[in-house]
Amino acid sequence: MTAFALKESTLDPARAVFDQVVPSGRGFTRDVRRGQIFRIVDLEGNQAVDTLFYDAHNPDERYSSCDTIRAQGAIYLTTGTRLMSNEGRPLLTIIADTCGRHDTLGGACSAESNQVRYALEKKYMHSCRDSFLLALAELGRGMNKRDLASNINFFMNVPVTPEGGLSFADGVSAPGRYVEMRAETDVLVLISNCPQLNNPCNAYNPTPVRLLVWDPPA
Repeated sequence: MTAFALKESTLDPARAVFDQVVPSGRGFTRDVRRGQIFRIVDLEGNQAVDTLFYDAHNPDERYSSCDTIRAQGAIYLTTGTRLMSNEGRPLLTIIADTCGRHDTLGGACSAESNQVRYALEKKYMHSCRDSFLLALAELGRGMNKRDLASNINFFMNVPVTPEGGLSFADGVSAPGRYVEMRAETDVLVLISNCPQLNNPCNAYNPTPVRLLVWDPPA
């Protein structure tokens, strides 16, 4: 699937019940209740936002890239995609998207991938895996590295080659573009706003993102 399913939202940011800017390199957690709308805004363009979702009451049930790809029959995420759990239930549904395509194959950067992809001396540069683990430690719910699964990379461009490999290319997003999701159950959001300085997806310049939540329509 390569088509872009663009759709704008009608929600007013002034009416959001939560509004926060997250700097690059920082982790983030928040519970989003069933029916609430969660938006991620790419403030400066082509920032990779590594994201995982969990059932807020049972974190053993979590976002599954395999179940999501199988359910929609496509490898990219966009408007209409249901983000499926490893139990085969929809956790969230993408209801608006002005970027049009998001990666769910490339995974999160780590000390190991920094070393393999870039250079031996890059191993100890900050990574999304680090941000995930720090955010989980601060959350204080007993979650740790065993709870990390294959994540979504919102706004990241990871084309699949004809041979089945992955290539990390220039981004397809732009300043102010966003993706918006409706929670189909109570979910825990875990984000690493990527700190990666070695990847062309963000033009080698990690930038902040804005996160908003709206209550369900009355």
